[in-house]
Amino acid sequence: MRARITWFVTVFIIVLCCSSCYGRNCRCRTSRHSSKTGHAKRLAGPRPIHDYTKEQVLNVEDFGAKADGKSDNFQAFKKAWDKACDSLGSTKILVPKDKTYYVKHINFTGPCRSSISMEIQGTVRSFPTMYDIPRRLWIMFEDVRNMDVFGGGTIDGNGDVWWKNSCKIKKTQPCQSQSAPTALTFKNCTNLRVSNLKLVNAQQMQVNFQDCNDVEASKLSVVAPAESPNTDGIHITRTTNINVLDSEIRTGDDCVSIVNGSRNVEVRNIVCGPGHGISIGSLGEDNSEHYVSDISVKGVKMTGTSNGVRIKTWQGGRGIARNIEFDDIEMRNVSNPIIIDQFYCDKNKNCKEEKSAVQVENVIYRNIRGTSASKIAISFKCSQSVPCRNLMLQNVKLTAQEKGEKVEAFCSQLALQTLNQNSLPTCPMH
Repeated sequence: MRARITWFVTVFIIVLCCSSCYGRNCRCRTSRHSSKTGHAKRLAGPRPIHDYTKEQVLNVEDFGAKADGKSDNFQAFKKAWDKACDSLGSTKILVPKDKTYYVKHINFTGPCRSSISMEIQGTVRSFPTMYDIPRRLWIMFEDVRNMDVFGGGTIDGNGDVWWKNSCKIKKTQPCQSQSAPTALTFKNCTNLRVSNLKLVNAQQMQVNFQDCNDVEASKLSVVAPAESPNTDGIHITRTTNINVLDSEIRTGDDCVSIVNGSRNVEVRNIVCGPGHGISIGSLGEDNSEHYVSDISVKGVKMTGTSNGVRIKTWQGGRGIARNIEFDDIEMRNVSNPIIIDQFYCDKNKNCKEEKSAVQVENVIYRNIRGTSASKIAISFKCSQSVPCRNLMLQNVKLTAQEKGEKVEAFCSQLALQTLNQNSLPTCPMH
């Protein structure tokens, strides 16, 4: 009898949901992922973290911080963090408005006894010189649960001197010589919110989420010059259940990069450009085994980027990149708007073709429109030994940026491709 009642309630809910959609363009979903494609849908995001009416507030100036343009405020910030982290109740660290605090480097380490937040109203800035930074991480939050970082302020990597001495700018400089640090890193954090911040002029990578779970990053402004090397906007590695929402990213490398070990990732409502677009990878470098899955990129506006939506893997790697969806993407003057490159090689010497490769499968391109700055608008350069499988293009409309020009497509080694309602160049097989 109980089973029959349960069955009836389930059917009733489905019928009620579907009847409420009558006459509108919607459909019922009974699980997070589509049963047909397995592509990631909207994630729940982190749980509520703080009761702001009851939290204790710790001003960094009460711990000795000085906004004098010369002091290293490492000790003051660390003392404030240690007190907050050891508190039994919810605690907030405050970086005051209209002031700039220099910090050489700092590691905010947990676990903490209760939820914790940092409200950055002012500016935290790195010193304008090259110096040794432990682990090449300027500011890091590590092993923290239930944390909120917000405030409307600025994190300034002051990276100009690092860019000028990069091996990508100064060709005679060895690439491993005093490599630039990542500006802001969250490592092994759970139930994390990062919102309403400006991140500017990172020494190298701007924001890195590594080994995290249940993350929401929203309303971020991430900015560095187009010529600044390796300044990825938001980098996601070995992180699950993460939403990157409602942000503006203008930088010198990938606006968003998603690499090994990441799954259930949603990137939505992003303005990207200048930069290198949205990238899955690179994956499989040095014969490594890499996996990414359930990635949804939706509602992105790209302008003047060197790539659009890209999946890049190295020859010789192993693993799988699967269940990836690019939807509602607007491109203006974008080179290489749609690209899968299983022969990615970011080295001074040529990379040889090998028998193994990261498998790329179940990829949807839907509602993608705009103009291509390159003659090749669509490039599927897949491995001969491990072809791309189950690619679908639906309502894709790409034209040349220059009037009177035509765009082309290149396709190699596709196991299955579906075209539906597209206005794009045909894709001859090679």
